[in-house]
Amino acid sequence: MFTDRHLLKHPYAWIALGFGSGLVKKAPGTAGSAVAALLWWLLMAEQVLWIQLLVIAVGFELGVRASNWMIAKTGVKDPGYIVWDEFIGQWIALLLLPKTWVAYVMAFALFRVFDIVKRGPVGWADKRFSGGFGVMFDDVIAGLLALAAAQLIFHII
Repeated sequence: MFTDRHLLKHPYAWIALGFGSGLVKKAPGTAGSAVAALLWWLLMAEQVLWIQLLVIAVGFELGVRASNWMIAKTGVKDPGYIVWDEFIGQWIALLLLPKTWVAYVMAFALFRVFDIVKRGPVGWADKRFSGGFGVMFDDVIAGLLALAAAQLIFHII
């Protein structure tokens, strides 16, 4: 649980906390993913692919910096309240999908499963890397797996 409210004066805290969605007491990662999906729907879904990829790349770098800052300030290695990693992973999962509720719910569910279960490459990355990069990278892999699964399911159906 996040208790250092004085840190909210810094922009990195707001980024790491997913604009406050990481402050939810139960399932902050799921709350962060939901906010991320909503922001994608409202702001990014109709952008061209290169803009979407640029936003994800810049967001990843910003997330590494914000996560490193938050880890340094709190002393907690990978706190659950850091949810910017869910934003990036969820946005990756939503790439190339149509702007429909069915597609979004499917991508949301797939990403959450890959992120929570942490099997295979997601678990490997979670154990292998640390710091801000480690916080972010396992969610990138979960997002890529969810993207692949969503595309496969979408094109089969």
